[in-house]
Amino acid sequence: DFYAQFFGYNRVRPREIRQTLQSLGSGFIIDPAGYIITNQHVVERAADLKIHVTTNDGKTYNAHYITGDDKTDLAFIKIDAKTAFPFISLDNISPNLLGETVIVVGNAVGYGSSISRGILSAAKRNITVDDIEYKDLVQTDAAINPGNSGGPVIDLSGRLVGISSAKMAFTPQGVPTQGLGFAIPAEVVRDSVNRFKKIAQKQPEPEKQPATSEVSVSKAEQFFGMQLQDLSQELSDALGYARGRGVLITAVEPDSPADEAGIERGLVIYQVDKSDVNSAKQIENLLGRVQSGANVNFTVGAIRAGRQDRQLATLTLAAR
Repeated sequence: DFYAQFFGYNRVRPREIRQTLQSLGSGFIIDPAGYIITNQHVVERAADLKIHVTTNDGKTYNAHYITGDDKTDLAFIKIDAKTAFPFISLDNISPNLLGETVIVVGNAVGYGSSISRGILSAAKRNITVDDIEYKDLVQTDAAINPGNSGGPVIDLSGRLVGISSAKMAFTPQGVPTQGLGFAIPAEVVRDSVNRFKKIAQKQPEPEKQPATSEVSVSKAEQFFGMQLQDLSQELSDALGYARGRGVLITAVEPDSPADEAGIERGLVIYQVDKSDVNSAKQIENLLGRVQSGANVNFTVGAIRAGRQDRQLATLTLAAR
């Protein structure tokens, strides 16, 4: 079994997760019209590019950036669809009582929707992470992992506590820490959304999208049944992979060419034919001229950080 060579256990077919992403992060809908609040650092590099939003039901939509605020690290985007979406109301936020149970929801480590549980540990925290200063944050011991940024922290009544923003893995002196996650408080989110909505009202309507409002399927998914994601530095560190190399496979369609070859979610593509790849866009370009029936070689496996051994295999897949 190809997958077992790298992870040492039998393959179990996972639930398919649609995840056409180029950066790692979360967000949540605050209005049935499809307005989303997230972290500015999650979407700032995509402000002038295409933004794709995958909802919990597996549907993927185009979205556009409206505005953001570096000071609060909040950004406002909107799904380009005429659909009434479920949402988290900001009219009734959590009182944020110390010791209350909180739940962190998000796209942890790029694996789709997941939750972690903890308590509200403190309020009014000021921290500096990677030279970025955060003020008046709420603190929780619930796990906040790469990919949770921008996602909601809620109480047991479903009321917003805050937005996951940062975690402190080490003190400034380099001492490891545990259970130190931080979120932008709900009242700051509510005030920012009110400002952002006024800006949105003044902006022209975006160009009309296709009637389905769904994102076109990538070549990797169309021909081989693989959904891909760039391996950012934080994602590489979280998964234990060597930095700056390869593209992560985030989902594999059952009975697709990739599935039949034994490829599974969590492995990394390092080469397409003889070309090294470090981004999903590179792979898309390399597959641009592929047609149904063509054979393509993928070098797949795992190169672990700090290790000399490389567990790689070159597989030939026929485009469907």
